[in-house]
Amino acid sequence: MADPYQNNVYHQGGGDPYGTYGEGGDQGGYGYQGESYPQEEDAASDATEGHDDEDQMYEGEYQGIPHPDEVKAAQRAARAKARQAQAGATELEELAEQYEDIMEDCGHGRFQWTLFIVLGLALMADGVECFVVGFVLPSAEKDMCLSNGEKGMLGLIVFLGMMVGAFIWGGMADKLGRRKCLIWALTVNCVFAFLSSFAQGYGFFLFFRLFSGIGIGGSVPIVYSYFSEFLQMDKRGEHLSWLCMFWMVGGIYASFTAWGIIPRYGWGFSMGTEFQFHGWRVFVLVCALPAITSLVGLMFMPESPRFLLENAKHDEAWMILKNVHDTNWRAKGQPEKVFQVTHIKAPKTNEDEFIEIQSATGTAIQRWAVRTLTLCKLVGPKMNVASLLGPELRLSTLFMAIIWFTMAFSYYGLGVWFPDMIKYLQQEEYESKVKVFHRERVERFHFNFSLENQIHREGEYINDKFINIEMKSVKFEDSLFEDCYFEDIKSTETMFENCTIRSTVFYNTDLYEEKFIDCKLENTTFLHNKRGCHLDIDEENDVLIYLVSFLGSLAVLPGNIISALFMEKIGRVKIIGLSMLISAGCTFFLFLSFSQAAIIAWQCLFCGVSVAAWNGIEVITVELFPASKRATAFGVLNALCKLAAILGSSIFASFVGVTKVVPILLSCAALVCGGLVALKLPETREKILQ
Repeated sequence: MADPYQNNVYHQGGGDPYGTYGEGGDQGGYGYQGESYPQEEDAASDATEGHDDEDQMYEGEYQGIPHPDEVKAAQRAARAKARQAQAGATELEELAEQYEDIMEDCGHGRFQWTLFIVLGLALMADGVECFVVGFVLPSAEKDMCLSNGEKGMLGLIVFLGMMVGAFIWGGMADKLGRRKCLIWALTVNCVFAFLSSFAQGYGFFLFFRLFSGIGIGGSVPIVYSYFSEFLQMDKRGEHLSWLCMFWMVGGIYASFTAWGIIPRYGWGFSMGTEFQFHGWRVFVLVCALPAITSLVGLMFMPESPRFLLENAKHDEAWMILKNVHDTNWRAKGQPEKVFQVTHIKAPKTNEDEFIEIQSATGTAIQRWAVRTLTLCKLVGPKMNVASLLGPELRLSTLFMAIIWFTMAFSYYGLGVWFPDMIKYLQQEEYESKVKVFHRERVERFHFNFSLENQIHREGEYINDKFINIEMKSVKFEDSLFEDCYFEDIKSTETMFENCTIRSTVFYNTDLYEEKFIDCKLENTTFLHNKRGCHLDIDEENDVLIYLVSFLGSLAVLPGNIISALFMEKIGRVKIIGLSMLISAGCTFFLFLSFSQAAIIAWQCLFCGVSVAAWNGIEVITVELFPASKRATAFGVLNALCKLAAILGSSIFASFVGVTKVVPILLSCAALVCGGLVALKLPETREKILQ
């Protein structure tokens, strides 16, 4: 039986101005073995045993449907012909063509799916990081006695860290390697996330969350660059879109674990009064699990062979590509299919400054110091941005910067505005039910029941006892307390304003002097006041915040599926443009939202539509930039995205309870602008990865 792979030979004429791997240097390009592997006359593999030539007939032949291998061969021949016609094709363009042919022969199988899971967990860790602080803030603010300003800073510090991390790790991944930098980034994230769960003070917690954000900031730019370089052209858009689904999984994971752990605040332990470890700290630890799992998986994954070829490491690249090929075809039941590449045609590169230093003379410390300084220079802001503003990339960089910024500004801005508006509507409904007591006189009465959502004006309380009760949203105005006794009081949003308090004792309460505004305290005693802040379990941990986050994350599932299935059919540009314009239309209906249910419904619709735009943006970012600048570009644009997130969340939050016209108009204008710019981008679905 004839070997079906014997004719799978790639020919490249002309001289060879390139370095090669392996033997057969007389043949240009990268070569396939002209002779099939030796086989005895009657030998048969397990995959072909018991089948004759008629059994191997392609089923679609009778309908005139070409075999997939024939289609790939025709596409490869067309690319080779086009390459020969372009006499001025650069060395890197020829490498890109050759690399695409190799990836087609390696196929898409077990190796890519394994890498898909490992990198998906890293992307999931990024999604979790965006939710951690929002979920723990209601508990952490009581545990650490945070002011409103400190809470706001804690909410922004994560995005600030992710912005810095994306910028740094993206540039480093193009210089040191995708796998190596992703391992470092996830390690930084895991270490500082672990430390933050034990931090007792606000300063340490803020510092550790900042560096945790810097670590996880590298995941998005590296993950997409890394995975795309193991995908062939006709699989790239679809499978990068499937990878985006892990961000959604991160949101669902964070919502479920927060709901299951944080409200159980009573669980924990303490060491004296200085060290407390409550449920929300356990949640912070659990949120590090995706990053830890991905980190372990990366230990068994190889470096990107495309990165290695770009850096003249031909031997390592060949071994990795052979392993990918063999892993995939063994899993498909064709272990006899041999990796027939004998040498890879790659540009000869002059040793640049960074490589030259590594082989320079001097002590190990001197070489390390010079290499470190050189690396800092290469990945610094000036070099990173300047590398993307050359004549060939300037327009693409500008268009993508506008699209990333406008999309992030609207998405993250509304992402903060939706839950804040729900809380505002809840507060309005709560305040509408307030009970007002005017000029009441209570004498020698024992209050042994909780007081909630009440206002007491011009009251007189003589010789009364308030023992072992809770006060929530209670306000005393212009009232008199004389010879009263308060013991074991737990209060939330309770204050005394312009009151006169005489001969009264406060024992073991959390009523501090700060809660007495413009009050006259005459012969008043505070004994054994509760120190620090104390969390009200039932009230502060409203399950609605977990439900809203869960629904918002789950709502992107249809958009993820649709964008993945149609990314190759419709194209990246149309998906981005149409999704952003439809999302802009969705924001207008927010004018008609006057209830919590309506806002939640529009949030789900907005998230479901906008995720398709996000998928398209991430796919086209990978494809527009060459391998030597891919992670750098992704890092710079992702850093810009986080800057837009900081601005959007700050601006939109400031209008909650004031007006909803400004946030709606801002988000709509940004989405329309980004959508129109996206339609000007070149389509890349049939473009070989440069």
